[in-house]
Amino acid sequence: MVVTLIGAGPGDPDLITLKAVKALKKADVIIYDRLANEQILEHAPENVKLIYVGKKAGEHYKKQAEINQIIVDNAKKYDNVIRLKGGDPFVFGRGGEEILELINNNIDFNVIPGVTSAIGAPTSLNLPVTHRAVATSFTVVTGHEDPTKIDKQVHWDYTADTLIILMGIGNIKSNTEEIMKYRDPDTPACVIESGTLPEENVIFGNLGNIAEKEIHTPAILVIGDVINVYKKIYNFKNQKLSE
Repeated sequence: MVVTLIGAGPGDPDLITLKAVKALKKADVIIYDRLANEQILEHAPENVKLIYVGKKAGEHYKKQAEINQIIVDNAKKYDNVIRLKGGDPFVFGRGGEEILELINNNIDFNVIPGVTSAIGAPTSLNLPVTHRAVATSFTVVTGHEDPTKIDKQVHWDYTADTLIILMGIGNIKSNTEEIMKYRDPDTPACVIESGTLPEENVIFGNLGNIAEKEIHTPAILVIGDVINVYKKIYNFKNQKLSE
C-alpha cells in the first residue's frame, strides 16, 4: 500500500504534470480537494473510487483530522491511493500534516509536486513576480491563518519586493491595513481571480484601495512594483485582442 500526494496545479487541468497523470492512471482511490479541477479525474481508471473532501473558508466539508483518517483507512484497504490537492501539496496544502499521519501509521508515501497558484496564476496572465531592477525577491504568505493557533506567525513586516497573498480575500481589508504599517498605501497591487481558468480576471489598484474593489474568489493578491511592469504587458495584450 502506498499513498501518493499529487499537486493538481492552480486550476487549468492541462497544467498537471505528466508524472501525476501516470500515477492517476494506476489509482484505486482518489481523495480530492475543492480546488483540484475535476477534469483531472478523467485520467483515472473508470472503476476508481472517488472521495471528495473539499474545504472552503467557513464551509468545511471535512475537518483535517477527518481527512487524515480517510486517507489512512483507504491506504489500509487499497494498493494505490491518490491524495489530489489543489496547487502544490506543500504550499499551504497541509501535505506535511498528512504525511506525518501516514508515518504514524507506518504507511509508505510519495509526493508529486504541482504548480502553485502563487506563481502559476500571475504567470498565466504574463505577470512577472520578479523583474530585473524592479524586484529581486518575492514572499508567498497565507492571508488566512488557522484561527485555533495560539500565536500568530504572519506579522506582515516582509521586506521582499513582491508580496503574494494566498487565501486572503476574506481578510483583505485587515491584511492590507497591517501591510500599510510597513509599506506606502500607493504601492501597486492587483487581484487575480480564477487564475489559469477561462474566467480568470485581473483587478488593479494599490495597497490603499484594493480592498474596496469588487472581488470574487478564488483569488490571490499581488503587491509590489512589478505590477507597474505588468500594466505595460497587460495593455499590449489587450490592444492585440481588440485589433
